[in-house]
Amino acid sequence: MTPRPTLDSLRRLLRQERDDAWAVRLLPRLVLGLAAAYTVFVLASAGMASFITVCVLIAFAGGVWLLRRRGQLLLALGSTVVTAAMTGYLAAAGDIARGSAGGLLSGQAVFGYWALGGMALLGAWMLKRPRGRRGVTVVLADVLLIGASGVGMLAPAWGVPLGFLCVVGVLAVRGGSFHRVSKRERGVRSRVFRRFMSAADTDAR
Repeated sequence: MTPRPTLDSLRRLLRQERDDAWAVRLLPRLVLGLAAAYTVFVLASAGMASFITVCVLIAFAGGVWLLRRRGQLLLALGSTVVTAAMTGYLAAAGDIARGSAGGLLSGQAVFGYWALGGMALLGAWMLKRPRGRRGVTVVLADVLLIGASGVGMLAPAWGVPLGFLCVVGVLAVRGGSFHRVSKRERGVRSRVFRRFMSAADTDAR
């Protein structure tokens, strides 16, 4: 149980003796905490937009604090957010360059890129035995997805299919599917080769 504050604790806090580590650490934390709370209150009371911004920042900081020991998940989430912003920007820039801002094809492409980013994030954590860290898998898939959105600036019809192939390829490689398939193919080839050699020896006799 947490001990209740007493007059002795208050005296220790106010005296700030150098040998008292508890009091020396607690007073600066109280001062900084009150200053931060007052600053947040002033910013939030400036207007509705400031209030929403402060709430979003507080929620974001709380999420980062809760996930502070999940470095790979934080890396994957950060990479997904950056990818969503970059793909949306590249799609909009491609529309502006073609003179058709806000086109239907651009909206569908942005939604497709975001869906593929979520697919990479979920797929990395669905792999049973990943070949490497999951956050790195998401980063690799997101980098290729941004490259595919760059291709989509020039050829809008090819951006999302290319991004899909890139994400599926990264998940397959990092999940070991290609390794297992190539291993099976090597086994089949070796068996066929041995049968062929044994048949050739039999015919030679």
